[in-house]
Amino acid sequence: MTRGAPPVVLAVDSGGSGLRAVLARGTEVLGEPLASGEPVRTGARGIDAGELLERLLPLTRRLIDDAGCGGPVAAAVGAAGFATLGEQLRAELPSALARELGVRRVALAADAVTAYTGALGPRPGAVVAAGTGLIAIGTDLERWRRADGWGHLLGDCGGGAWIGRAGLEAALRAYDGRSGGSARLLARAEAAFGPMDGLPGRLYPRHDRPAVLASFAPEVGACAVDDPVAAGILREAARHMADAAVAVCPSSGAPRVALTGGLFKLGAPLLDPLEAELARLLPHARPVPAEGDPLDGAVRIAAALAGDGPGLPYDERMLYVVAEKRSPQKGTIKPVGQDPQFTPKSTPR
Repeated sequence: MTRGAPPVVLAVDSGGSGLRAVLARGTEVLGEPLASGEPVRTGARGIDAGELLERLLPLTRRLIDDAGCGGPVAAAVGAAGFATLGEQLRAELPSALARELGVRRVALAADAVTAYTGALGPRPGAVVAAGTGLIAIGTDLERWRRADGWGHLLGDCGGGAWIGRAGLEAALRAYDGRSGGSARLLARAEAAFGPMDGLPGRLYPRHDRPAVLASFAPEVGACAVDDPVAAGILREAARHMADAAVAVCPSSGAPRVALTGGLFKLGAPLLDPLEAELARLLPHARPVPAEGDPLDGAVRIAAALAGDGPGLPYDERMLYVVAEKRSPQKGTIKPVGQDPQFTPKSTPR
């Protein structure tokens, strides 16, 4: 390491598609991320900290060997479901990372926070993150606001599973001969899933229903170019997304608004109505392209954590930070709000 070079940090993204990890020196990544393909289990106490650690440690040690560097001094872990299922992670993961890797500062974040930080960095604004599900998150740098992200049964309105389910409903309407159906979507659904009268039996028993529903969203996007029913589904999805952005975007100043997530690969049939809705509902906001993805956001948080802090609101359910405080006898790792040597941007309120 050259004199004065930034310390090594660890960034982790744990989501529905599995676990990804990368080392960085400052915000410059050291090699390609490594991945473990299955989602981390969720148990009675929420996200399983033991399993996450068991899968993360070999990835991290391989990253260290590949980079030929020392261990990370700080780590940022973004996890899907952290806001509501993060109890065990908060209780166990920081001390485990300190024990196993010598990490002295740890940030645990909702994946929406790492998505926000990857897209906008520590700036006021709003981010709509859309993949299988959908969540909007915003901040004025004093507090976090979130909208939706309630899962495919209760919300995620406008997300991939929502679009796919609406497309399959239109296919079934056409199959039944009801109004609001689409023969184009029916043909696509039969090609993807087989005869429609067998669809409930194939779909309902599956544990990955959201992903299966979302797999039909690209078919809706493909039909939307010349099918009014499919186009209407995407216009409604755009309205839901814009409503979520309005709910979280700062109402004053010149906040930035960014879109992130694989769903936006549907292109113009979704983006055109969404951009029109955002311009109508948030005229004071400035649309900008996302600068990076959730793993990039975790890199930014970890790098900032190794210095003066991430410059983002502290919140136990959204961005939970702990830091080592050394005494002559030993080092301990504590919630950052209890350590006067490392004060967060703000405290929860």
